[in-house]
Amino acid sequence: MPRILPATLAAFLASLSYLAQANECASIDDDGLRLSCYDRLFRPTPNPTAQAAPAANTASTPSAPAVPDKAATRETLLATRSELQANKGRSLVDAWDLDPAVARGTFEIKAYKPMHILVGTHTNHVNRQPSSEQQDNTVSSPLPVDPTEVQFQISFKSKVWDGLFDDRANLWFGYTQSSRWQVYNQKVSRPFRETNYEPEAILVFRTPYSIGDWRGQLSSISLNHQSNGRERPLSRSWNRVIAQTGLETDDATLLIRPWWRLPESDKDDDNPHIEDYIGRGEVIYARRFGGHVVSLQGRHSLRGGENSRGSVRLDWSIPLSGFLKAHLTLFSGYGESMIDYNHRQTMIGAGISLVEWR
Repeated sequence: MPRILPATLAAFLASLSYLAQANECASIDDDGLRLSCYDRLFRPTPNPTAQAAPAANTASTPSAPAVPDKAATRETLLATRSELQANKGRSLVDAWDLDPAVARGTFEIKAYKPMHILVGTHTNHVNRQPSSEQQDNTVSSPLPVDPTEVQFQISFKSKVWDGLFDDRANLWFGYTQSSRWQVYNQKVSRPFRETNYEPEAILVFRTPYSIGDWRGQLSSISLNHQSNGRERPLSRSWNRVIAQTGLETDDATLLIRPWWRLPESDKDDDNPHIEDYIGRGEVIYARRFGGHVVSLQGRHSLRGGENSRGSVRLDWSIPLSGFLKAHLTLFSGYGESMIDYNHRQTMIGAGISLVEWR
């Protein structure tokens, strides 16, 4: 396992990297720059010796196309990057295909929420005995889990219905999966401690308006299911209706996301009063500094007294190479995962990321 893990993570990372970069290429409006971006990803590197013609034959044979020198190639790449930066003030519009003039077709896979691999996370309070107010969902004896593990998250979306309400809205399907892997816990054969599955249907509206420097770009309503796919006593799940408003400036994005939990019967509720821990809504603020992205995610129960709970997460992505970034994260509060919905902890982590909030 220790020898297989690096190769597995490397292959997984490479696949996600190409997908993320291809999505960025697809978002470029200019045909020439978009082609240059795709060429950078997928065209084989020319072989200078194969293209060099012998000097004696230059007079009798047509000259071969010149191989671009390094300076020209660099200028093309810089132009592509400049175009990406120029569009950063409308990233929400591009991400959700809200401009009918440049909208793409349906069933194209695009990145959704942040995607990252944290090769090391450590919590100050590991949850060895998950509990719930539902008696059948409380573990009777401590689990042999370690406070240090690996985390990763993948997230995709696809537009399934275009041009609704006179081209003001699109219908999307999204899927997010995040896992906590006890890869360093050799004594119990390195199990996955927790995996959360989150499919959702999202109706997104174009809502252009301005508040000072902030441009309102979208509003959405979604039907969201989140669960860990396990049996009792470890089963956790809930269904929500999530509203969202998205605003942005040239270098920042603000998402305001309140939600309402769909009620369940007492006997079917794996995690009663989960909204008093994870919260009834969240606010996400992401700021870009050159290639760096810093984001702050805050959740709260919107209640007072003993039910005043929530969480805060701080993420910092640092440029490494191309679209690959180093990633640092700090989480404190309730609901770091579904199994920890009523468990308070502070967690730090480090790894690499490909997609951030935008």
